[in-house]
Amino acid sequence: MNQPIRPRERDSVIQSLRAGVVPRVGQHLIQVGRNQEITTLVSDLERIADGSSSFRLVIGEYGAGKTFFLNLVRAIAMEKKLVVVSADLNPDRRLQASGGQARSLYAELMRNMATRSKPDGGALPAVVEKFVANAKDEAKQNGQSTETLLRAKLSELTELVNGYDFADVIAAYCRGYEEGNEQLRSDAVKWLRGEFTTKTDARAALGVRSIIDDASVYDQLKLLGRFVRLAGYSGLLVGLDEMVNLYKLANTQARNANYEQILRILNDSFQGAAVGLGFMLGGTPEFLLDTRRGLYSYSALQSRLSQNAFATGGLVDLSGPVIRLTSLTQEDLFVLLQKVRHVFAMGEVDRYLLPDEGLAAFMEHCSGRIGDSYFRTPRTTITSYVNLLAVLEQNPQAQWRELLGAMEIDADSGAAADLDVEIDDELASFKM
Repeated sequence: MNQPIRPRERDSVIQSLRAGVVPRVGQHLIQVGRNQEITTLVSDLERIADGSSSFRLVIGEYGAGKTFFLNLVRAIAMEKKLVVVSADLNPDRRLQASGGQARSLYAELMRNMATRSKPDGGALPAVVEKFVANAKDEAKQNGQSTETLLRAKLSELTELVNGYDFADVIAAYCRGYEEGNEQLRSDAVKWLRGEFTTKTDARAALGVRSIIDDASVYDQLKLLGRFVRLAGYSGLLVGLDEMVNLYKLANTQARNANYEQILRILNDSFQGAAVGLGFMLGGTPEFLLDTRRGLYSYSALQSRLSQNAFATGGLVDLSGPVIRLTSLTQEDLFVLLQKVRHVFAMGEVDRYLLPDEGLAAFMEHCSGRIGDSYFRTPRTTITSYVNLLAVLEQNPQAQWRELLGAMEIDADSGAAADLDVEIDDELASFKM
């Protein structure tokens, strides 16, 4: 905790927490608890790197830290040389559709493709270029043409759906790379991103007969899982959050079609049909457990996702496909408040705005106002805490005791109630 924190990381973490969203940079600075769950997911990443596959459902209440957990695993995956694609589902982005929503999800995944050298997304051209550059160097050493060697490397992909056209598109990118034809390279990346809407346009630009459409999204991800390994990466991790949007679909047929796609992904992962490919899906308990509209409404999924009957009374089993995020304890939250304070102070202890006594007082204040949920679903608590630190930072004359209220005053008294209103009003004035 003694190492200084870079301004970029500090600002990213603080601004994200104030907005109630998960930081994309610096998650490790505020990580607490979840050690067993993280260890389990790291073993999944190692299995993907060995050429196997993985499927995990990460289940937790709103505000319990699902998105933070997914982003932390995403960061670890990039450190382990995996390529990561991620997206949030919404009414216009889902796994299975006939009106372009699945292709829209795929396009979003490709826009967000990230690697260790490009963690903020947009890494697809760099991944393709790395493959082509490696092939070019190897061909030069062997006295072969680049395209001949490239075709030989991609031959294993032709057994998959769209495999031949995928190889043709990569070959087109290679020609554009060697000839300095930016348009050809751009068209190849456009096809790989799923941005061609008609086969006619794709054929005119690249000479291929297919495009990535709603029906071929998952098959294309399986192709990419193999391709990134050929490019020198360890595998592909697909992170999908806000899966509850499938639960919210009013049309039963559309909802079941998406659940059927999840079943297909799950079966492929368990049976080893996918190579170097992992899925992490984030959802709420009702998305999983509701027998009328959730995954449990689809009997084939319910039988595969049911909890281990022996994992009761505080016992856990993390070997199954579902990881249920346990609630943070009060001790975990105290450590989290310490870490946020440390980040806020740029890692300099002498700049702390609150002593440990103030952290305990803040937790007591939250407990009196919103009950035990303040540490079980900490999003709102942390947002308020960052707002409090912002007030203290910008108003050196302010005293944390005055802001939080005198704890010796009975919480039920009118004076305490009035003080709470004053605190809320003052903190609200500093919200972004």
